[in-house]
Amino acid sequence: MTERLSAQFAFLNEADRLKSVLRATTLCDGSRRENSGEHSWHLALYAMVLADQAGPEVRIDRVIRMLLIHDLVEIDVGDVPIHSANGAAHASTETQAAEQRAADRIFGLLPPDQAATFRALWDEFEAAETPDAVFAKSLDRVQPVMANLQSGGGTWITYNVTAEQLETRVGAKVARGAPLLWDWVKAQTKSFFA
Repeated sequence: MTERLSAQFAFLNEADRLKSVLRATTLCDGSRRENSGEHSWHLALYAMVLADQAGPEVRIDRVIRMLLIHDLVEIDVGDVPIHSANGAAHASTETQAAEQRAADRIFGLLPPDQAATFRALWDEFEAAETPDAVFAKSLDRVQPVMANLQSGGGTWITYNVTAEQLETRVGAKVARGAPLLWDWVKAQTKSFFA
């Protein structure tokens, strides 16, 4: 039991470092950049509040678990903004390999049974093929949009984002898991991109 608890607390202490990873996205009030720990918590809340936007096959409890761990790899890799460098860095082979190494290291701190469970959940989120992961990815894409809307443009201004870029890099993924949600959010962005 002592060894198991030591491993669990080693993971939890490491996870605390996520609070020090600053994201490009600001808080809704624009006062400062949010950290990845805040982002993960906010997404879990998004899943609870917007559960009615999920398909009937989506299990919100699994979505919440995914969202709580989805960005732990940023402890090692940092935040890679989706709109930076024309979006290329976000999906690059190099970034994905670095995230895989980070997942190996961070989830490997846990006892083997939990390490396997957490890693499988993270891999499922990354693959975005199951209904739960598709919905989780939708929420992960929509939350920064809402922060940008609330803060007067936020990172859209920083990265010179166009309506077309928003649609291809964000909208398509949100619509895949929550089409009615994207219709509503897209309508909110029109005045900014007009």
